[in-house]
Amino acid sequence: MKRIGPIGVCAVSLALLCLVQLACVLRAPAYWLPSRVDISLRPGESVTLGRQELAAPSADAAQLGLRRDVHGDWWVRDATGARPFTLRRDGTDSRSGAIVLAPGQRFQLGMQRFTIDRADARAITLGDGAHRWRYDGGTVSRDGVPQPGCPDARHSQRLVAAWNRHAPAFALIPQPLQLGGNLYCGPKIGVAGTQPASASIRIGRDGPLLATNVAAALAIVTPDGPQDLARLEAPLKDATAITAGRTHFAILATADVLSLRPTSHVALFAQAEVRLPPNVRWTWQRRDPWMVHLPERWSLAAAAALILLLSVAAGLLHASKPLPGRRLEAFALGAAGPAIACTGLAALAAQRLGAAPGVGISLLLAWSALWYALLAPRRFNAVAAAGVLLLAIGLLSQLELGLGAMESSWLRHFQKTAALAALGLGAGFRIAIAPWGRIVPRQRFEAVLLGAAALALLALALQVAVGSETGVFDIQPVEFAKLALAALAAYCLALAFDRDGASAGALLRCLRLLTPAALFVALLAVALVQVDDYSPLVLLLAWANATALAWAFAARQRAVGIALAGVACAAVLGVGALRTAGAAEADRLGFYADRFQVWLDPVAHPHTGRQLLLGAQAIADGGWLGADHLLGLATLGQGAGAVMRVPAVQDDFAPSFFLNRHGLLAALALWLLQALLLTALLREAVCAWLAAAVARDFRQAWFARFRCFALCGGAAFLFGHFLLSWGTNLAIFPVMGQPMSFLSAGGSHLLLFICPLLAFGAARTNPDRS
Repeated sequence: MKRIGPIGVCAVSLALLCLVQLACVLRAPAYWLPSRVDISLRPGESVTLGRQELAAPSADAAQLGLRRDVHGDWWVRDATGARPFTLRRDGTDSRSGAIVLAPGQRFQLGMQRFTIDRADARAITLGDGAHRWRYDGGTVSRDGVPQPGCPDARHSQRLVAAWNRHAPAFALIPQPLQLGGNLYCGPKIGVAGTQPASASIRIGRDGPLLATNVAAALAIVTPDGPQDLARLEAPLKDATAITAGRTHFAILATADVLSLRPTSHVALFAQAEVRLPPNVRWTWQRRDPWMVHLPERWSLAAAAALILLLSVAAGLLHASKPLPGRRLEAFALGAAGPAIACTGLAALAAQRLGAAPGVGISLLLAWSALWYALLAPRRFNAVAAAGVLLLAIGLLSQLELGLGAMESSWLRHFQKTAALAALGLGAGFRIAIAPWGRIVPRQRFEAVLLGAAALALLALALQVAVGSETGVFDIQPVEFAKLALAALAAYCLALAFDRDGASAGALLRCLRLLTPAALFVALLAVALVQVDDYSPLVLLLAWANATALAWAFAARQRAVGIALAGVACAAVLGVGALRTAGAAEADRLGFYADRFQVWLDPVAHPHTGRQLLLGAQAIADGGWLGADHLLGLATLGQGAGAVMRVPAVQDDFAPSFFLNRHGLLAALALWLLQALLLTALLREAVCAWLAAAVARDFRQAWFARFRCFALCGGAAFLFGHFLLSWGTNLAIFPVMGQPMSFLSAGGSHLLLFICPLLAFGAARTNPDRS
């Protein structure tokens, strides 16, 4: 009897996971949701739409007041005054409870009135009769003197304030002017009897924008008296979309009937029945896993032609090298990758446009990407095999999460991950199966790396300037920066061991040394300035320690290796000592004191420790065999239950959902698979170093060394993600936010780091002409 090889075992495992995913889709109960909400009002009538009429999830309490005036025009307002809505008109969004300020205008917060003296797109000057303030988007001056820093400001905020005081207008780091509280400091103006940050002013494209942040007494003073800013009506004329709470609606018509089409965060119903006011009507739609939103004919034809053209061109290019008997197979492998990648890109674009394909279509797309990544290398590769199985498990977990929620938008996490996996794996493994034995010239390779570093630094600067800790333009530049950092450092280390290649000039040598250092400092700055968390620092320290350890082994510096291993052990002992010391010692840690105290005693902090407590409860409910006592097989496609209340259960606390659903035994298998991936990456790194030692061509030697150090750096970042994510969910480390690679909802981490790392680890480094 012929033994089943490693590739056969991986293929059988992947097939079983695909069958479980299919069973999850087929066993999902039939749910209904409104595809359109029609509101009929005669001129002069009004209606209030609450959570039920808007089909909003149970956590959303938004209410909209709709009215038709005597001329037949539609108007909308926030009926509660506490849940602002957003209107999209002419491609821009405008929020309720916000108004662009003009000279001479007055507003009142609490009992204090402010008058606008000057206002334009660069600065605003306002006064309350006793003092005058000037705000330019970054700094605040009181009576001509910059306000002092706030006593509770962090070091990063003080650095930003110092920069804004001396930087030119175009280089200011935006800081909103906050109104409320008792402090007159930094970007804050105190208002007696109000909460801190009750209102804010930002310098926008159209001028200073005043917005209410809480249910505060913020009013615009008019000749008819103060008018509550939060309840001001807005016209619906020319508006194309409205967002109430978290539910987004496309506005289809504004004639006698106002038609709203829900596109995201829509509640699901077991039956197509709900009690509605007489002037509100729903058009029901059943959730169909095999639904396809077809675009216009010309768009569909153009997309299909483009995918076909790219796939055929890539297939012909790949089939031009092998022997005649293998050309058909080579053509199929070369054409499949671009086709899968282009289809994934089309699915991602469709999802962004609100026309995502059904979950079954996304599942087929994910299957094609997984099988292509497993079979494209043609020889068994442990990196590709372990990565594909981990990604299949992550897709299963996200599919269960989406189908188990009573809200339509939870499935978008699975659909996005499937599309990004197809894009990343299709494009990455098409490059990976190329004959990497023909090395790109070093100068060109160096230029590509320096360009990637420059792009990463620019993206990080853009995130600090106009983004937030969630990224900029829905992208996390830090993921690409980590990849560029690992590649540049590996290139510098590879050149350090190069004795046969031509030496570069002094300028390039400086760039080789300074660019990784600049990236490291930039990542450090983003972690300190933009992100209120120290987990990125842990990732960077893990990478730096692992890279230095790889250099120590390569250079046979045993003393350095022992010292670095000692540092890692000391860090582990330090965490244990902090756990033993208790909350009194944690209180000395400044900004992170609250997080450490929650970690040490979450029961004593039930509000701030809610995430940790709910996650621990979900893990306890799962036990060894899952909540259903059958490793999750009995609840495939069914409701997720109380675990959905865990905040960020699709991201940082995805392991808690997995443990709750499938139990500790399944988690042990997941741990072993993660360890296998890390081991496979390190094994590939060792093989690359040994290949460099016997290479006869100095170009192949330096590339093999580069591959060795790059794989070590990528494995270090991956290990850091695994360590932090498990440590957060199991309360081993202080609460911090890092997604678990492969298991959490896909995004920039999957596309910009995981897929390139897997493809690079599976790449053939020798020409293959067989």
